[in-house]
Amino acid sequence: MPIPSGAAAVDRSLLRDDVYRRLRDAIVDGTFLPGEQLKDGELADWLGVSRTPVREALLRLGGSGLVVALPGRSTRVSTIDPQAVRDARDVIAAMHELAVRQITGRLSDDDIDRMRAANRRFAEAVTAGDIGAALDADEEIHRIPVAALGNHALAAVLDQFDPLVRRAERLRFTTDGHASVELHARLIELMAAGDAQGAAPVAFDIWHTLPADDTAES
Repeated sequence: MPIPSGAAAVDRSLLRDDVYRRLRDAIVDGTFLPGEQLKDGELADWLGVSRTPVREALLRLGGSGLVVALPGRSTRVSTIDPQAVRDARDVIAAMHELAVRQITGRLSDDDIDRMRAANRRFAEAVTAGDIGAALDADEEIHRIPVAALGNHALAAVLDQFDPLVRRAERLRFTTDGHASVELHARLIELMAAGDAQGAAPVAFDIWHTLPADDTAES
C-alpha cells in the first residue's frame, strides 16, 4: 500500500474521531484508491498514532461502505457500487429534506449569509475545476441547516452515509457541478423567505442530481 509522503504526523493525543476523519477524507479524495489494501500498522505510522484508533476507524469506515474487511485476510478500499450509492443518496436526501423543512424560518441572518458565501465559493471552485474546494463548500452549505437544527440522530445518519455519496459526488463534480450552483441558490433564497414547503423538496432534489448509475468504475 503506497503511503503519501510528506504528510505531517498528527498529535499523539489525536482523538478517535480525528483518525476516522483523516482516513475517511483520504478515501473520499482519492488518496487511497478503490481496491487498495489498507494496513493498520502503516496507517498508524502515517498518522503517528497507535493501531487501536486506526482499527476502530476502519470498522466505522466499513459501516459507511468505504472499506471492505475480509476476515483473516485484509481490509481494502471498496469499489463504488451504484446500488449502494443510490441507497445512501436516498437516505441522505430524505434527511436533508427533513432538516430543511424543520429549520426553515428559524435560521439566523448569519446562517443564510454563510450559506450564500459558501455557494459563491462553490461556484468559483467548480469553474476553476478545484474539486476539493467544491466539495468542501458544498458540504458547508448543507451542514449549516443541519447544525442549526441540532437533531443528533439525523446528524448521525448523515455521518454514516455521507462519505459514500461524497466519494461518488467527487466524480460528478469533475464533469459538471454548475447545475448544483443554481439549485443551491434556489434553496437558500426559499429558506431566507421562510418558505419551508418550497425549500424542502429542493433540498431533496439536490441530492438526486447525482446519477448513481454513472459512478461505477470501469
